[in-house]
Amino acid sequence: MYPKKVNYIKKEFIVMSKYQICTRCIMDTSDPKIYFDDNGVCNHCHRFDANEELYGYREGSSDEKLKRLVAQMKKDGQGKEYDCILGISGGVDSAYMAYLTKKLNLRVLAVHVDAGWNSDVAVKNIKKMCEKLKIDLHTVVIDWPTMKELQRAYMFSGLANLDVPQDHVFLAAMYNYASKCHVKYMLNGSNVATEGVSPVAWGYTATDYANIKSVYKKYGRGKSLKKYPHFGVLKYLKYQSEIVRIDLLNYVPYSKKEAMETLEREFGWEYYGGKHYESRFTKFFQGYFLPQRFGYDKKRSHLSSLVLGGEMTREEALEAMKDDSDYTEAQMMEDKEYILKKLDISDSEWEGIMKGQKKTEDMYHSRKKMLAFLRMVKRKIKVLKG
Repeated sequence: MYPKKVNYIKKEFIVMSKYQICTRCIMDTSDPKIYFDDNGVCNHCHRFDANEELYGYREGSSDEKLKRLVAQMKKDGQGKEYDCILGISGGVDSAYMAYLTKKLNLRVLAVHVDAGWNSDVAVKNIKKMCEKLKIDLHTVVIDWPTMKELQRAYMFSGLANLDVPQDHVFLAAMYNYASKCHVKYMLNGSNVATEGVSPVAWGYTATDYANIKSVYKKYGRGKSLKKYPHFGVLKYLKYQSEIVRIDLLNYVPYSKKEAMETLEREFGWEYYGGKHYESRFTKFFQGYFLPQRFGYDKKRSHLSSLVLGGEMTREEALEAMKDDSDYTEAQMMEDKEYILKKLDISDSEWEGIMKGQKKTEDMYHSRKKMLAFLRMVKRKIKVLKG
């Protein structure tokens, strides 16, 4: 499936014995599964090139594909209230997608999933975008006592990706609502241009509900999860057959910088300081917990994506890594106090969390192999369809 130049991606992961940083992006050996070619270019760069070749924007051909796709969405939407559904978080990607849907004259329903961690900026952004674009907004509020128990269990789990409970419920709630409203198309903010670097060692998939249940069985407090929207493998397959997820931003020449400028100028949209920082928990998780607990700084992968996508130079990214003004130590400590209190975690328990055994998802029950197979099949089908 991949071009010959990236065949070596299939090699076994190499454990690096000394520090090394990519000569093209700024990914380094803080990713324990990184490896480099003879020129010092990392596997993330090569995978970015492969995905960009398969899914990236191409002037002319991508525009034509989008035109055909929009026509099909409108055709399938005839007799229904909406052509598509859009998950909106208040972040730049979803806000810009909302802007694009109006330019494309699509009848879109914006759905926001409130899992209890919205920042004030995110809420304001959602309101501004939907009101000015005259887009219908539906908010799904997740039962907080249930969400709290799952989020709390993950804090004790020893796992790196504490965002799994949020990510899973976001997707499950979106699928549930799309199915309920009989909307065939669901717009997704994932894109090659600004999200092409995503180290697998830094976070496990959020689609594995068996893994979530296993973590909760070990570290939860025994309360029911019946009010937590979720899907297992069979239900996931059902959703996949009924609902088409579209990475809309891959069909346009997407620039995060230009998107932010457009949103700020035309809608008064406000920047929240970092990727996914529209969620107060995610901000703390990415900005403090991961670097302190595991040595993983997602800012590095986010900036590497922008380098590879042509949004900034490697030198600018290296300088940006030194800038901590988007999340100061005082802000971190304020968020820490807020989050621990909200999750009923004491200071002594927090110390245990930070010093405890580091674990991987393989140490819990999972459907990892089955999900990997399904993703492979889906990618092949997508490539064949063009």
